[in-house]
Amino acid sequence: MSALIVVSDPDDWPSSLPGVEVVSGRNYLTDAAYSERRHTRVFNLSRSYRYQSTGYYVSLLAAARGHRPLPSVTTIQDMRSLTIVRSVTDDLDDLVQHCLGPIQSDHFVLSVYFGHNMAQRYTRLALQLFNLFPAPMLRAHFVRDDRWRLVHIKPIPASDVPDSHWPYLIDVATRHFAGHTRSVSRPKAAQYDLAVLHDPKAEDAPSNERALRKFTRAAEQVGFDASMIDKDDYGRIGEFDALFIRETTAVNHHTFRFSRRAAAEGLVVIDDPESIVRCTNKVYLAEALLRHHIALPRTLIVHRGNVDQIAPALGLPCVLKQPDSSFSHGVVKVHSQEELNERVAELLEKSDLLVAQEFLPTEFDWRIGVFAGQPLWACRYHMARKHWQIVKHGGDGSHSYGKVESCAVENAPKAIVRAAVRAARLMGNGLYGVDLKEVRRKGIVIEVNDNPNIDAGYEDRILKDELYLRIMNGFLARVRARTEGKVRL
Repeated sequence: MSALIVVSDPDDWPSSLPGVEVVSGRNYLTDAAYSERRHTRVFNLSRSYRYQSTGYYVSLLAAARGHRPLPSVTTIQDMRSLTIVRSVTDDLDDLVQHCLGPIQSDHFVLSVYFGHNMAQRYTRLALQLFNLFPAPMLRAHFVRDDRWRLVHIKPIPASDVPDSHWPYLIDVATRHFAGHTRSVSRPKAAQYDLAVLHDPKAEDAPSNERALRKFTRAAEQVGFDASMIDKDDYGRIGEFDALFIRETTAVNHHTFRFSRRAAAEGLVVIDDPESIVRCTNKVYLAEALLRHHIALPRTLIVHRGNVDQIAPALGLPCVLKQPDSSFSHGVVKVHSQEELNERVAELLEKSDLLVAQEFLPTEFDWRIGVFAGQPLWACRYHMARKHWQIVKHGGDGSHSYGKVESCAVENAPKAIVRAAVRAARLMGNGLYGVDLKEVRRKGIVIEVNDNPNIDAGYEDRILKDELYLRIMNGFLARVRARTEGKVRL
């Protein structure tokens, strides 16, 4: 993606950067060449962003042209909202108090340049402010009464940068652009930019390192410039055309915030926010499957008023599921009424509703991978040795898995595949892993996962590199459909 720095006067930006063009706001708005340019990141450093000013229209029309403005009009408006600024103070309170606590004055101004500050001790605070208010340059004003509070934050125009700050600003800007932009004239097949969100330290990541490399290679083959990002890159989301989340998702988690921000910025995103909400809650899943008459184990949605109905309805042993359980955490099998009462009481302390299901013992669970409503891969996940689940968690934090057998989708039982596709389509049009049991030649849906495992050597054993290419081609088709639908000015 090429880059433009837009300023009120080109003299406001005193240095050239490799692959970055500096243009005045008036020229950006009136020169037809900029209107026709595609795949461009616009860094708006105008002197004013007031409503319907040139600076305001730079960000507004950049979005209309399919460019990626920083800041966006939404960010500009957010910085003007006292309510939003106060909520940020609440969210960052511990960090603010920690960073600013030693300061003797009751007033403090923090300059943030591309997510950085000249003083190392404010690095984390600067990054978090940039993530919340993505703008190339920010000035945050804090005051202290009983505690430090953020009272207002606004973009810094290029004309308002102190002379002593320019060497540092040019350095961080050079590093920023070097990593995330490319010249228009540079030959490269990439048409669009894809971000892959991952956690390199996660033990239960949905894709291993080899699979991530295969995804990156496939993305580049179909026309993406792929970048690996992590949770500290929240403020960079608007630089991309698509976001692929390869980190275990949850609603009360940064993965959901990334997904929502990406969707709001107009990116194609998998996993999309709706899929995360639906798939990460077992209560929603049970209700949706029951309502659409998709086979699942005998199920009871439990609350404090019907605990005594669990054993009569489902029998013992039975399975209790915390609504947001994942990787077999929060899923327990109970054998007696006493154990049932104890476990239910524990789970109802965390959630007003939970799911109870009959116990269906099988040697393995089927996993059908579904993308855009079509089955892509099929696996048999065998139970861990001497355990009733595919993952066995040890008391020391260790865990063991059962073996994984892959097969071609066309060789999997038709009833299993049909049930998986029906269940996945209820969740949306994204990428899902549907877990099922085969009971009397019938597909019984256990759950639908929005962030399915795709590990090199396992789920890709049949399709191999073709699996990654199909997913990336699906991404590309969605990005093209979205960008071609934009208004051309």
